[in-house]
Amino acid sequence: MAGAIIENMSTKKLVIVGVILLLFQAFAFMVGGLIAPSPTTAVHYLATKCVDTVKNRQDSKWFMPWGPNQCEKIRSFDEAMAKKIEANNIVFAVHIPLPNKEMSPWFQFMLVIMQFDIAFKMHNQIEDGAMVTIDVGLAYRDDTISEWTEMAHSFEQRKLSCNFTTAKTYENEGRYYECDLLPFMEVGSVAHKYYLLNIRLPVNDRKKVNVGIGEIKDIRLVGIHQNGGFTKVWFAMKTFLTPSILIIMIWYWRRITLMSRPPVLLEKVIFALGISMTFINIPVEWFSVGFNWTWMLLFGDIRQGIFYSMLLSFWIIFCGEHLMETQFFEAEVLGRGELKMCELCLPAIKIFPQLDLPTKKLQDQTERNRFSVYWKQVGPIVFGSFCLFIFDMCERGVQLTNPFYSIWASDVGTELAMAFIIVAGICACLYFLFLCFMVFQVFRNISGKRTSLPAMSKARRLHYEGLIFRFKFLMLVTLTCAAMTVIFFIISQVNEGHWHWGEHTVQVNSAFFTGIYGMWNLYVFAIMFLYAPSHKRYGDEQSSGQCITGDAGANSGEDIQLTTTITHVDGPTEIYKMSGKEAQE
Repeated sequence: MAGAIIENMSTKKLVIVGVILLLFQAFAFMVGGLIAPSPTTAVHYLATKCVDTVKNRQDSKWFMPWGPNQCEKIRSFDEAMAKKIEANNIVFAVHIPLPNKEMSPWFQFMLVIMQFDIAFKMHNQIEDGAMVTIDVGLAYRDDTISEWTEMAHSFEQRKLSCNFTTAKTYENEGRYYECDLLPFMEVGSVAHKYYLLNIRLPVNDRKKVNVGIGEIKDIRLVGIHQNGGFTKVWFAMKTFLTPSILIIMIWYWRRITLMSRPPVLLEKVIFALGISMTFINIPVEWFSVGFNWTWMLLFGDIRQGIFYSMLLSFWIIFCGEHLMETQFFEAEVLGRGELKMCELCLPAIKIFPQLDLPTKKLQDQTERNRFSVYWKQVGPIVFGSFCLFIFDMCERGVQLTNPFYSIWASDVGTELAMAFIIVAGICACLYFLFLCFMVFQVFRNISGKRTSLPAMSKARRLHYEGLIFRFKFLMLVTLTCAAMTVIFFIISQVNEGHWHWGEHTVQVNSAFFTGIYGMWNLYVFAIMFLYAPSHKRYGDEQSSGQCITGDAGANSGEDIQLTTTITHVDGPTEIYKMSGKEAQE
């Protein structure tokens, strides 16, 4: 093998490949922006106040806010006081979805957040650090006549964070506090058509339960689920991209194994990157449509974590391998200072004048193929990923058995979650700074190599200038991909979710998801394609057994290597041929 494809493919073919990848990238953004609907939908619910008398408590467990078996309702707490109904006998009922609608497995998940409407009263104000105790039950059914089946039941606490923006006087009684939204429930699958929530606020003066929380007037819920249309587009993309990445990965590794030498570290890391991309692409979500797999959210987070950890590690190793001192050629070192250039050649004596082998450059080659060299750089990535994994397990792992659990509900949980996030953020900042430093070092080394170009013949000078340009271009594409991820994420957060373009509506959030997902697939595809060993050889020499002798130091200044994937012990590499031609001249 004479080198990697990025070195030996003609500029015309590389441009064609680049244009094709750009077209696929544009298509990925267009699929999300013009075809797919918005990724999620938010539905607002106002809880209905049902009365739970002793008789009803014995006859029925679940309270329906509407329908043929709807509960006995009251409009306000003033009506409850007039009817001498205690607070412990009031149940807030919410039916999901709204009347005449159904939930679907295509919705994938269901996230519910809560907000209290609390009126200001001089004699019943919200105390500092007030905690609301909630007795909540969740039930489901798949038709309108069946009995409700309990899915989960729990006693939860949520800390109130409310502000009263006006003066606390009698004249302002009845005005509402401004309260923050509270995490309430998250379900990892939507396998049933109808869901019912029954919420109680038990009061116990002796145990100080729900005392000092103000006068609660209403409970509002916001249900968020993934759009079914977006889910279908997302599944279709995964189904299309999975075989694409799998085929290029198999093709890449087959080219590596055809070489008689063992794979070098960079080749192994590129292959591992392809495996992680394939792992995240496999559309196992199709099974969630037919099965009640509540762990799909957690599984999706783990897959994304593995891919991004592998991607960050790849960037470090990719830069590190090219940061090693540039080698003018690679060879097998023999005893007595001899250098064997190929299997068919006789040893070239005294190419290395010193007898204390190996030389520094060959020591670099030994170091650069050891993963342990990068433990200081990869260690923070692994540690930060582990912190995020622990954080995810502390919340979504527990939600597998209790969908009402939230790590943010308590002070200890909030501090623990913030600690995990801060540690991961510090690791990310350190990684970014170190990566920028490594990229700067690589570009400086490449600029230093340009000093040897003027002494070359015109053909070789143009060839190496092309190699340097291609490598720099690949580094800039890498930085562009990372920047686009951050930019589109910010845009998706600050805009209203869609733009109007003539008669078409562009869903920005959907375009962000499909475009960035397609971009990373195309990036991994391009890396495996461009860094696969090439079957071409640069130069006009036809002999594969050419023997190179002479003073290596006299001509080594003309030989530059930018990739670590071009060595093949079955015959001379491109660099060998360059040195041989120079020696003959």
